[in-house]
Amino acid sequence: MEVLLVSIVIILAVLANKISDKIGLPSLLLFIVLGIIFGMTGLFDNKFSNFVVGEKIASISLIAIMFYGGFGTNWKMARPVARESIILSTLGVFFTAVFITIFCTYILKFDIRESFLLGSVVASTDAASVFSILRSKNLNLKYNSASLLEVESGSNDPMAYMLTIVALSLITGSEVSVFRLIFTQFFFGIVNGVIMSYVLMFILRRNSFEQDGFLTIFVFAITLFTYAITNQLNGNGYLAVYIFGIIIGNKDFQGKRDLVHFFDGFTGLMQIAVFFLMGLLSSMDQLIASFGVAAIIMIFMTIVARPLAVFGLLAPFRSPLNQKIVVSFAGLRGAAAIAFAMMVVMSDAVISMDIFHIVFGICLLSSFVQGSFLPWISKKYDMIDDTDTVLKTFNDYTEEGELNFIKVLVDEKSKQVGRTVGDLDFELNNLLIPMINRNGTPIIPKGDTEILEGDIIVLSGEAYTDRTGSELKEYIITNDDPWANKQIKDINISNRELVVIIRRSDGEIVVPDGMTTIYPNDSVIVSNI
Repeated sequence: MEVLLVSIVIILAVLANKISDKIGLPSLLLFIVLGIIFGMTGLFDNKFSNFVVGEKIASISLIAIMFYGGFGTNWKMARPVARESIILSTLGVFFTAVFITIFCTYILKFDIRESFLLGSVVASTDAASVFSILRSKNLNLKYNSASLLEVESGSNDPMAYMLTIVALSLITGSEVSVFRLIFTQFFFGIVNGVIMSYVLMFILRRNSFEQDGFLTIFVFAITLFTYAITNQLNGNGYLAVYIFGIIIGNKDFQGKRDLVHFFDGFTGLMQIAVFFLMGLLSSMDQLIASFGVAAIIMIFMTIVARPLAVFGLLAPFRSPLNQKIVVSFAGLRGAAAIAFAMMVVMSDAVISMDIFHIVFGICLLSSFVQGSFLPWISKKYDMIDDTDTVLKTFNDYTEEGELNFIKVLVDEKSKQVGRTVGDLDFELNNLLIPMINRNGTPIIPKGDTEILEGDIIVLSGEAYTDRTGSELKEYIITNDDPWANKQIKDINISNRELVVIIRRSDGEIVVPDGMTTIYPNDSVIVSNI
């Protein structure tokens, strides 16, 4: 029964993600609503709807999100705004927590220690939410602001985590040195992240993982190990995995592209899990009771605390006013706040406020208000840069100019035997011959280099990339294939598909029409349009 329910949740969440693109609501908001609905129905028993399980799932999810936040960041694009990002992700989080503490203490009359705890839990912005909006809306912001937000939101959770630990220590009366805690958190977090990234690269450069599934499992295991060993040393595990991710994400190694696609989907699943769990673990009565306080705090965070921190810290960099306004509004709260709230609930701290449902309300409102209106605010304040794509700021972006290579074997029947490279007649002027392999020896060709029988000519050309959803597929026709020995007009093919090229078994290239016959051993290239 549990497997059935989990599968239904994932299916509904994926469909909700598609619906959100059409109606303009953040998908993470729909995941929360989905969790609330399942929680109200009582379909999940106590094995799933309790904070013990929820806190563990949220912690693992945050590890994956932090790692991919670093792994997916293009450091080349982020370097120019690295100082601003790091300042916002450290001092920005600290001052936001301080402002919330002051507000909750003197306006809402909360206990000062509990106010600091709440401020620490919600002080960081949510990488998952920010990445989701930037990607889905293709919000390429001026002044390299997209990279600034990506690095800030991806790296500020460790600071919020550290402040939360300090706040819990103050409430529980633990005898701990705050300065020692801060030092060990940062020191071991940074050092372990750097060391483990170079350990991984050392292993990858000396071992070939031919099956990408094993590479993915290995990298994820190293990520978990980095987090765990750092925590054992009283360091900041989230900071360690973020640094680990950003270093290896900006290195080149075999299988990296598949790693990107896996973690893109996996972190998406983890986001679904965290936001769904928050809805599932909530009580509608308690949520309604806490909603007013959550709304007041969220409004204060959005129009006072976050802008004060951003405007103050970016002032020395003379950032434009419209940039500071948009960066201030982009402070969405989400996965980290949820995970830290669950951590507080599971701790030994005795507090009077219902921190989980207050944080729930803040995240709910933040996803709805800031997530929905960020594109509009960006446009209103003239921050949209239409000359480029925001996808360049992520490591899974493929430049249009990337080269692909193909090889051509020159046999005795080839018309190219005896000709020079300069005499070769290419109809397309963007094809190049960067190398000729002759009897296992690479040759850098010149215009007068002669083509000999047995040569392997390496051709290079610009890689084809298409972001409209179309693709090319190759099918090898077997004897029992339904297309074998049939004309193209008679084969069963979707009206969205088109046979564009047929390569015969003898190497002949055929540009087909409806009367062309497909034979066994043919290689058929089909375009999905």
